[in-house]
Amino acid sequence: MGRITEDLIRRNAEHNDCVIFSLEELSLHQQEIERLEHIDKWCRDLKILYLQNNLIGKIENVSKLKKLEYLNLALNNIEKIENLEGCEELAKLDLTVNFIGELSSVKALQHNIHLKELFLMGNPCADFDGYRQFVVATLQQLKWLDGKEIERSERIQALQNFPVIERQIREQERAYCLLRAKDKQEAQRKLQEEHENKGKESRPGLDGRSDTDVSASPPTSAESKDPLQAPGTQERDQNPKKLDDSEDDLEFWNKPSLFTPESRLETLRHIEKQRKDQEKLSEKKKKVKAPRTLITEDGRALNVNEPKLDFSLKDDEKRNQIILDLAVYRFMDTSLINVDVQPTYVRVTVKGKPFQLVLPAEVKPDSSFAKRSQTTGHLVVCMPKVGEVIAGGQRTSKSKKSASDSGREQTNKRSKQSEKLEVDPSKHSFPDVANIVQGERHKPRRVQAEPAVTPNEEDPDFEDNPEVPPLM
Repeated sequence: MGRITEDLIRRNAEHNDCVIFSLEELSLHQQEIERLEHIDKWCRDLKILYLQNNLIGKIENVSKLKKLEYLNLALNNIEKIENLEGCEELAKLDLTVNFIGELSSVKALQHNIHLKELFLMGNPCADFDGYRQFVVATLQQLKWLDGKEIERSERIQALQNFPVIERQIREQERAYCLLRAKDKQEAQRKLQEEHENKGKESRPGLDGRSDTDVSASPPTSAESKDPLQAPGTQERDQNPKKLDDSEDDLEFWNKPSLFTPESRLETLRHIEKQRKDQEKLSEKKKKVKAPRTLITEDGRALNVNEPKLDFSLKDDEKRNQIILDLAVYRFMDTSLINVDVQPTYVRVTVKGKPFQLVLPAEVKPDSSFAKRSQTTGHLVVCMPKVGEVIAGGQRTSKSKKSASDSGREQTNKRSKQSEKLEVDPSKHSFPDVANIVQGERHKPRRVQAEPAVTPNEEDPDFEDNPEVPPLM
């Protein structure tokens, strides 16, 4: 069952930045609340309060809400109008479909002079003879009753017939109170019987087992010997329990019951019990999942997409990088995302669920970076590729060579093929500068007298001319 807590009020005060003390409007409908509490202490400035479709049985702890203008308590278990005198600004009160049988309790609203609208349809008192005339005559400040405007002539006629109408209302109230007392006694008797039946079912037998387990026979030798038959027998044992539960549920919903506060509480407890049973079954069915295998025993990375996110992988050849675009949820906090880039794969952990992708080329983890798009929230991981890629056990260069580079390589090859000067290290450990150039030495260019040529007398062609002067 629900209760009004500070956390509940803060969660329903998002429009006021979760601030309680200055809250002017609060909606706590469909919270299975059984009691009104704490609101008059925590939310003094409330003007509008929605509490419809709960299990509130009494109007209380709202008298200090001086600024309250609209109070909605429809579809609850209220049986009497009370404790609203302190709501000085109350202008609209909705008590549709409750269990108000004491119509005379509307006199408690005479102090609310600003009350203009009142809804009491769906209550037992709305079936009383003279119901509308009694309310119109009692609350003269009202302008609307059950969504219908109160005319002046209607109020004058109600005031004229008020003594007679009041006696009729009192008699019908007493009859309703007697019937209501019988319904309460019957509800209490049924509740005691249910507790006694539960006590008998849970009472242990002679051998320490419960009464429901006494009839259960021990497994036979054939069942214990054959392990394949054991699961079948267990399913047979569980199926009767499921059938019993479904039969009990069907019997509960087909059982006729009165529309009373007790029947509403009983229905809610039954639904809550079913919910708990389903949660227990789901917990039993849940198996501990084995950890996801990301890398095999031989060191090979696997492709994994456990968060089931859309992605795209792009090879940007111009910038020589690989770009991963992962469609992360737009409003997810970045602190819930963890990125790990390795040379051959990238891993992104989103709320504890791994996304791993094997890359088509080797990348540089140190130069990689990740960022989120401010418009879509996608995670973009840029991973620069290395210059050489390992392929088939050999390194191959990925950069394309131009025609000029190939021409240069050919000239270099030709120059390498030419002969080179070889030096014998055994003769000289260092070059002899004086003997680098070997061969005949050239004489210095000087003007010198030619040597005298003395003819040889033995030469047959020699003729001695005495007239010719001798050479110097």
